Amino acid sequence: MLHLRLISPAGQTDDVVRLIENTVGTAHLVVLPGAARNPEGDVVLCDVAREAGDELLSSLQELGLQKSGSIAVENIDLSLSLRADKAEAEAPGEPADAVLWEHLTDATHEESTLSVTYLAFIVLATMIAACGVVLDNAVLIVGAMAVGPEFGPLAGVSTAIVQRTPRLAVRSLIALLVGFAAAMAVTAGFSLFMDAVGLFTKAQLEADRPNTGFVYAPDWFSFVVAVLAGAAGTLSLTSAKSGALVGVAISVTTVPAAANAAVAFSYGDTRQTWGSTQQLLLNLLGIILAGTLTLLIQKWAWGKRG
Repeated sequence: MLHLRLISPAGQTDDVVRLIENTVGTAHLVVLPGAARNPEGDVVLCDVAREAGDELLSSLQELGLQKSGSIAVENIDLSLSLRADKAEAEAPGEPADAVLWEHLTDATHEESTLSVTYLAFIVLATMIAACGVVLDNAVLIVGAMAVGPEFGPLAGVSTAIVQRTPRLAVRSLIALLVGFAAAMAVTAGFSLFMDAVGLFTKAQLEADRPNTGFVYAPDWFSFVVAVLAGAAGTLSLTSAKSGALVGVAISVTTVPAAANAAVAFSYGDTRQTWGSTQQLLLNLLGIILAGTLTLLIQKWAWGKRG
């Protein structure tokens, strides 16, 4: 269940209440006349089944409540109520399958912001991956994949395409491009430093690397895995089941490929630099393509069900 806290101008409250009462899957409607002070108006509280939430939120926005008042949404972790159980049963579909498009857009907008924290994570992840590729250490590679924050902007691009929000697309692409460019530049400098102190060598990079050689050898399997991971990650973001996102992060070769390209570039190894760059671009393309198709299918299927 979702809990909605609405602030409505007094003249709109009857329309808001009527809309809630006519929406299948709502419960626990409370109206507090004149309780709101900033902005002034009435406070309306209600619970709604997750699978009916997107329809109700869209209808409230059609009333212009986000401009004249306020719409706030919270997840309810536990609700002991027969009325809530009845509302969930009446709402079409399953809660885990429901997509809250406004929540998805807001979440991806936040995750795709080019912030200091985002840059720090992607730079640190790439540096960890650089240690992994030089040492041929799969544990470090997996750790770097888990630390990398790049799935947020990738999901932002897919969401922007489906929701037709150019500003989110530009914001996400900037975060991706600037993030990876900064990470690779810092990692190249890091590699030169590690070489200067004797911890990295060109011989280690060019030696047989059975555990990490795949990062500069792109093939169709790389693209297939990226597509599958992109679909799984998108489902994880849109559904109530978000535990799969960590598994998605360690399934794709984005950060390790960027790290290998940076280290190879610092040593002048054009073969590995180009191969790693291809691997990076192939994975990014596969994730965006899969994410976009997954969202389009979800939007079509949920529209049919509604």
